[in-house]
Amino acid sequence: MKRRTLLGACLAAGLGWLLFAPTRVRPVAWEGPGLTPSRTGGPYADNGRLDRAERLAPVPGLQAPESVAVDPRGRLYSGFAGGAVVRFEPDGTAPEVVATTGGRPLGLRVHPDGTLLVADALRGLLRVGLDGAVEVLATEAEGVPFRFTDDLDVDRAGRFVYFTDASSKYGWPHELLDLLEHGGHGRVLRHDLQTGETTVLARGLNFPNGVTLGPGEEYLLVTETGTARIHRLWLSGERAGTLEIFASNLPGYPDNVRWDGADTFWVALPSRRSPLLDATARQPWLRRVIARLAERTRLPLPEESMLVALDLKGRPVAFAQGKGTASYGYITQVLPVGESLILSSLHGQTLARVPMTQVWGLA
Repeated sequence: MKRRTLLGACLAAGLGWLLFAPTRVRPVAWEGPGLTPSRTGGPYADNGRLDRAERLAPVPGLQAPESVAVDPRGRLYSGFAGGAVVRFEPDGTAPEVVATTGGRPLGLRVHPDGTLLVADALRGLLRVGLDGAVEVLATEAEGVPFRFTDDLDVDRAGRFVYFTDASSKYGWPHELLDLLEHGGHGRVLRHDLQTGETTVLARGLNFPNGVTLGPGEEYLLVTETGTARIHRLWLSGERAGTLEIFASNLPGYPDNVRWDGADTFWVALPSRRSPLLDATARQPWLRRVIARLAERTRLPLPEESMLVALDLKGRPVAFAQGKGTASYGYITQVLPVGESLILSSLHGQTLARVPMTQVWGLA
């Protein structure tokens, strides 16, 4: 009897903690993204096309390459946990550390002058010189510090850098807390490399993540991880400054997005949508309970390998998925290079590669 009484008291205490313990997360109700697309039929059905991704050369002592960029010579660059920026030869061999940011490098782009632009989650917007020296370009805008500098792109003239501060409240690596709160803490920004001025272009987004300039640099695509959709932010013309939905109800939470320079946008989906998060969109009290756990222990989203290609109207034209030990999981970027796609992953040991023909088309 005493044992049952003690067990009951422990259960009551645990339930009380889940319901009433203090938390900094203040979830708000919102309209969910819609029914999760089927994985057994339709354009986003499981197809196993990513089960045989080829790993590039490992980098001793390093892991978690989040983004990947390519220079005019075809060499690949990626940022790893611990701050290292690594360069690979075009064939994916001979990895070499070329710089260390002292933070957590996420999005990378090669500037037209050959230097490397880096969105560092911990240090802000950075530039890595040809000699490996690291320069801090921006750490705040409108008096609000960056908490989660995430991804970036640079225009052809090399003057403007477009980038995201995914959350002004939750820093790396607490993206799940931002998703649970859905408080609109994300911003899209532009940095002028000539004047040093940083301008906020859009605000109120829920974990804006990847960015890429579109045809003619007329607009910028922005993935909004928290809503499983992609926005188009017009930069010129009559609609300049306006934000519209480009693609919605994606099968997973979008990370980085890259344009191939022609007619296709490649989007990385590290995790398939969580039915629990979808179901609790209008149940903020339940997400607060989940947040109490997430603040004290890592609650990762279900890992999977997924990518989707969209045409210039936001329609899916290719989808690839993989799962299991042979799969390259938790893909955070898809970069088209020649006839291949270079993949990066927060859970990978190094970069990976798949032939474009292997993933093209819908199920």
